[in-house]
Amino acid sequence: MADDFDIKALLSGLAQHVRDELASKPDVVDVGDDLNLDTLAVAARRWARVDEIVAVVADLKGSTTLGTGKHAASTASIYEAAVRPLVQIFSDFEAGDIDIQGDAAFGVFWGNRRFERAMCAGITIKTFSQKHLEPKLEAKWPDMPKTGFKVGVAASRILVKRVGLPGTDYQEEVWAGKAVNYAAKAAQLADRRQLWVTDTVWNAIAENDYIVYSCGCNGGPSDILWADAEIDRLPEEDPDRQGRKLLAPWCDDHGPEFCAAILAGETSRPELQEFLRASHIKKLHESVPRLKAKKARELRDARLGRR
Repeated sequence: MADDFDIKALLSGLAQHVRDELASKPDVVDVGDDLNLDTLAVAARRWARVDEIVAVVADLKGSTTLGTGKHAASTASIYEAAVRPLVQIFSDFEAGDIDIQGDAAFGVFWGNRRFERAMCAGITIKTFSQKHLEPKLEAKWPDMPKTGFKVGVAASRILVKRVGLPGTDYQEEVWAGKAVNYAAKAAQLADRRQLWVTDTVWNAIAENDYIVYSCGCNGGPSDILWADAEIDRLPEEDPDRQGRKLLAPWCDDHGPEFCAAILAGETSRPELQEFLRASHIKKLHESVPRLKAKKARELRDARLGRR
């Protein structure tokens, strides 16, 4: 850095930039789902608006407890073992953009089957962490605090542009909108081995039998894979605050089959529908004696003048 560095001139130039930017609105170009990051502007005041993207954020639990002192090599090994696979997973499920931020990474999906690709990526990260990363870390460092990836998924319309210094390496895509921010907040609230989705995402996947219901290895298909999850870091009036959380990883036996079906756009499992139909009929039959007993009590109370 030059000895005659002029901080006053720097701040004056930045202030002028702010005035110029706020003096008029930039151009916003609707691209639908046809987003090409290579064509994003840097110098020009032009943003692209995408109809909808799905963001998946994976965050390593308790990473701030990892030391960089005498255990620096171990910490570096953990980061390398944990974070590089995230990029591999996002890449294999064709995320349109991938970014690493310390112990976390996010993938952005848009276009055809964006929800399917995003969910498969998120579940795969969860499975990798639970079945392959965590056991190895715990075996090597048994006294280390429990860690593992926490995953959040959100979706929204988005504005995107490359922001930074034109003609340099100091530029990056900025995703302006709810999706990445909401996915990050969901991941922060999740625990390891959990994947949280916002209400928007849940509404998009709720009819997919391969995502919502278990394979049936443990006594028949069930929706107990999922539970309610309030993303209380989101505004109270925002419907996305009422999310859901996935508690199970891919099944060793059926996971590959289910993942392939999801990516192929399949949503219905005929054997599941038959199981649910039979289960519903069984529940109806089981409820009849209870309903009769309730009705009898109501009639008896009415005769006795009870409320």
